[in-house]
Amino acid sequence: MSAGTARSPTSCRPPSPAEPRMFELVPPEPADVASPCTGVCVIGDDDLCEGCARTLDEIAGWSAASFADRRATLAALPSRR
Repeated sequence: MSAGTARSPTSCRPPSPAEPRMFELVPPEPADVASPCTGVCVIGDDDLCEGCARTLDEIAGWSAASFADRRATLAALPSRR
């Protein structure tokens, strides 16, 4: 800042809720959700893996699934056993 230039007292204030924001602070997702695979990879008559109780689609898509999708799959497993 040069001499004689005054800084506006509102130039350092946080934006009001009505003002658009340049970015949102979003907490990062955990790095990974562990696979429920038990190594017993046998698909039963009910189309579920006998080891982890996932469907073939859930198994095949696990590595590309979002954190939320992985958590949803894990939450569904107890009712399948």
